[in-house]
Amino acid sequence: MTQADSKIIACPSCAALNRVPDDKLGAGGKCGRCKSALFAGAPIDLIAANFDAHASRSDIPLLVDFWAGWCGPCRQMAPAFAAAAGKLEPHIRLAKLDTEAEQAIAGRYGIRSIPTMILFSKGRELARQSGAMPESAIIAWARQAMPG
Repeated sequence: MTQADSKIIACPSCAALNRVPDDKLGAGGKCGRCKSALFAGAPIDLIAANFDAHASRSDIPLLVDFWAGWCGPCRQMAPAFAAAAGKLEPHIRLAKLDTEAEQAIAGRYGIRSIPTMILFSKGRELARQSGAMPESAIIAWARQAMPG
């Protein structure tokens, strides 16, 4: 297996980096460190300690929902975002970041309104969308925002 035939995947549980062959991505796999599933079909929770592993060091794009518990539209969109995770993994990892708990990260990306979704690839912002969306629109937006 060469690096060209595999992807680095950050574990959703411990943020350890795992090399997974491209032809095995759909099979999921387990983390070499903590043995948790690498893909659960659900958004992961991001905090300062694991943000960069997922946003910058993982080879799969990361779609982050910047939200807050007091935000009605954020709570309204949460089930749609969760459902989209099951359809977009393993090609796009979905994650949620609580802007109240992680104000420094929200500030780094200039989050002014929530919910805001940002699609990252290797630490670079590919696309941004603000406002609540239904599941089908989240999936369509994420797929069209993917490069090539």
